Amino acid sequence: MPSRTPSTLALPQPCAPGWTRHALPPELGDCHSERFTLGDGIVLARSHYCPLRDLVEESVNTDRSDQGRTLVITLGLAGGSGFVARSGAALRFGAGQTTLAAFRGSQGERHYGAGQTVRQLRLLLSGAALDRYLGPELSRRITQVDGVRQLDHRASLPASLALARRLAQPPGPQPTDALDRHIAMLSLAALELRHLAPTPQPAGTAPRWSADELSRLERARELLASQMDRDLTLAYLSAAVGMNEHRLKQGFRTVFGSTPQALLLELRMRRAWALLETGCQVAQAGWQVGYAHPSNFSAAFSRFFGRSPKSVFGRRS
Repeated sequence: MPSRTPSTLALPQPCAPGWTRHALPPELGDCHSERFTLGDGIVLARSHYCPLRDLVEESVNTDRSDQGRTLVITLGLAGGSGFVARSGAALRFGAGQTTLAAFRGSQGERHYGAGQTVRQLRLLLSGAALDRYLGPELSRRITQVDGVRQLDHRASLPASLALARRLAQPPGPQPTDALDRHIAMLSLAALELRHLAPTPQPAGTAPRWSADELSRLERARELLASQMDRDLTLAYLSAAVGMNEHRLKQGFRTVFGSTPQALLLELRMRRAWALLETGCQVAQAGWQVGYAHPSNFSAAFSRFFGRSPKSVFGRRS
């Protein structure tokens, strides 16, 4: 039988200035979350759950007023979990996936598996904040729900994941760190809201990207994922999918929110992390993701994650 607990059982703990931290009783496992409020209706939440047994955490939000409208952007960083509303609506969260959902007066249960580390980053935007950024009409059309409704669920944008990793780090000591965090929160909100509410095409104009071009862009992305151990230049990608280099770069920025090289780096680093966790040697992991020299791989990995490859070695085993 899973352990069941109300979310109100989480108790406050000491935390960095400006943050609040709550943790479930230690007998349930290492389960805690931290929140930071930007001050204009945007809240950043970081959660880390590793329960000793299957865990069901009950949550209740009774605010069904217009002020209770909330859009929640969840980026999965590790592991997977689920949310089941009392109405029966279900949400899934997984590593490398982004889920957008509208909440208003929701009641439900969060489900976590025993022994699985789940790390997630959430950005919560109030109805008032959405009114400012999207306009009242679109904001209310998105968030006028009774309970919970999933709006989008897809692979995370590389640019969003890069911002999420930055925001998932502990608060830094420098005076400008707070400003950097504010900028990253607003940048993440802008990226995800742009995909939720794309700019409409003027009447009578053709779509900017044809179906054939979108197919070629997807093929280019698949090449990055399947051939990351090779020296994948822009010229090679362009020739392989039959699209000129300028159009290819433009398409990656518009459709995937990244450049080909930035996406390749993202894919390489995520693959290298997974290899290292299972006990793959540093030099071998680097070679499998396209680095001939271990020192170059270690430097790139450390820049990307803020930690050395050796610190990840063998964690999963």
